[in-house]
Amino acid sequence: MSEMLDVVIVGGGLVGGLTALLLAQGGVQATVLDAAPVLDQEKTLAVMNPRVLALSQATIHLLKTVGVWNGLARQMPYSGMQVWNKNGYGEINFGHASEQQPHPDQALGSMVEPSVLNVAIQQKMLQQLQDYRTKVKVIRIEQIPQGWSIQLADGTTLKTKLLIGADGANSFVREQAYIDLDVLDYQQAAISCAIKTTQPNQYVARQIFLPTGPLAYLPMASLEPQENGYWQSIVWTLPDDYADEYSALTDQAFMQLLTQESLHMLGEVVDVRSRAQFPLKARAAQRYVKSGLALIGDAAHVIHPLAGQGVNIGCLDAAVLCDVLLHDLKRGTWAHEQTLLRYEHLRKGQNDAMMHSLSAIGWLESSELFPFVWARNFGLKQVEQFDGLKDRFMQQANGLGALQQTRYAC
Repeated sequence: MSEMLDVVIVGGGLVGGLTALLLAQGGVQATVLDAAPVLDQEKTLAVMNPRVLALSQATIHLLKTVGVWNGLARQMPYSGMQVWNKNGYGEINFGHASEQQPHPDQALGSMVEPSVLNVAIQQKMLQQLQDYRTKVKVIRIEQIPQGWSIQLADGTTLKTKLLIGADGANSFVREQAYIDLDVLDYQQAAISCAIKTTQPNQYVARQIFLPTGPLAYLPMASLEPQENGYWQSIVWTLPDDYADEYSALTDQAFMQLLTQESLHMLGEVVDVRSRAQFPLKARAAQRYVKSGLALIGDAAHVIHPLAGQGVNIGCLDAAVLCDVLLHDLKRGTWAHEQTLLRYEHLRKGQNDAMMHSLSAIGWLESSELFPFVWARNFGLKQVEQFDGLKDRFMQQANGLGALQQTRYAC
């Protein structure tokens, strides 16, 4: 008869790892089941990942809280953000450009490669968790009277009072728990890659709205320190047929096209690495919780990459869930149904609102109908002119407001 565990987390990525580390800090040891192997640090860090995660101030604060932030091999803080239209005069500027790498206190956030983050999170879990398992395949999950039973490919069966699904967009936990998914297919794809430009980015993240969709240039850390400031990670949102056409171009032709379409945003594009294309779909779980079960991160929601908020709202899920669980633990209960419903109440409405607003913005930003172009330009101009509106934009983006009522407030 296997013992009844307090909590099992399926998924050992950023959101699952952060949850386990926050719980450990609160005195609760989770069993973490990670499909990934133990990463070879040297090999992983020697490769520049073409994609970066735009981490908000709230996510950085949470990573500092669990001692992961200082373990990152490299990251690129940014002190400014610029958003404008190709076909109009609307423009918003947040923060400022910097000649030198900005001090963390002056940064709006930081760009980090997922692989760099995964190494740091995993190292911290290996140090602090008593039961962190890698290369684990979960083959069956079912509800039992006291919680959930989890069957592994090696024949092991685990039983737990609380099961947390942090296993990504194609969550097996969500599927096995029979939680339905609402899917919105944008019929768009994103091209991502790392590029080198002839002009430095001055630690500013840039996004231009083109007729075909938004193009973002995100500053990224280089493997060669002397090239820092000249490498960007791009995310280019395009209709499916354009994305297929552009992906088929040679590197040389792609660099020329990008230089032209970006309106020479940072001069010429002179190098490109690791081009990849992925379809864009928004997904939202119809429920985040069931008795003894909670979904967090991409297992609960996948949003449009337009504002780079996906990973940040996943980390806020982790913080809010840990906060309500540890609050109840002090009162002598664990994973009570009302506690889990409180987590869902605090997060689901906010996440759904962000998903729908980004879907609407994504459509509006690629619309060529004159009234929408006018409204878009007018909106950008209004936000640029009123500091109060800009502050509200930034408050939403930095995520610190969502932590205010939790033990992780700063």
